[in-house]
Amino acid sequence: MHTVELSGGTIHYETAGPPTGRPVVFVHGYAMGGSLWRPLSARLARTGLRCIVPTWPLGAHQEAMRPSAEMTMRGVAAMIAEFLDVLGLGDVVLVGNDTGGAVAQVVATEFPDRLGALVLTSCDAFEHFPPPILTPFIAAAKVPALWRIAVQGMRSRAVRRYSYAALAHTDLDALTVEWTHRAVRDRAIAENLRRFTGSLTKQTTLDAAARLPEFTKPALIAWSADDAIFPQSDARKLADALPHSRLEFIENARTFSMLDAPDVLAGLITEFVAATNTVGGSADSERC
Repeated sequence: MHTVELSGGTIHYETAGPPTGRPVVFVHGYAMGGSLWRPLSARLARTGLRCIVPTWPLGAHQEAMRPSAEMTMRGVAAMIAEFLDVLGLGDVVLVGNDTGGAVAQVVATEFPDRLGALVLTSCDAFEHFPPPILTPFIAAAKVPALWRIAVQGMRSRAVRRYSYAALAHTDLDALTVEWTHRAVRDRAIAENLRRFTGSLTKQTTLDAAARLPEFTKPALIAWSADDAIFPQSDARKLADALPHSRLEFIENARTFSMLDAPDVLAGLITEFVAATNTVGGSADSERC
């Protein structure tokens, strides 16, 4: 595990693959961690890509962020941009899922300089944000005492199953225990998540969507055909909005295609990256 110091605090991240490979950086969703991507990053690493897998401060992070950190969608997008700058990464393939896909859209439209390509798997977009399942958490985030009760509910397997089960055909309980235990036990991390949750608004994804046509670098929309949360119509709208996009549907996968169909998703990303390599694109490398 590596760490990097940003202005808002410490980010922990894993790597896989050769340091000379083209960098692929991942953005997970709400109350999730970088471990979501391990089956996919292992496969991509075998093709020569340099996979960089942070756990962003969305509830599963190992250290609380500084009180001054901006815990909003745009604030997290700015952290991602700063992360790429500090590590000296260029021609980055940014891969997002769930809430992380919405954050990746903000990065692509507001902080695109170090990006070479964008991959959006099933994720929030357009007017479909925040997802209805977060409505009680958003309400609780307005009252710290209620928030503590809501977070402590994640100790229950039944509550975790209600919150996460629709995201994958795969059994997620071991992962959800890992993703929720820090917020359950660490009030400062829970407070980071409360601030982020309270900031969630549809306007963020609408503003990003309005600017997607400005992102003229290659984009892959790799959507799960069995998705129970994110509609296929949003995948088509994203593909229409991004000028140089390719749309693919992944069969037998829900939102977490990286768990339900990692070989298929890895194949799509590998082919996409090979087709979008730029001359000298991997010249920048990590300074770590």
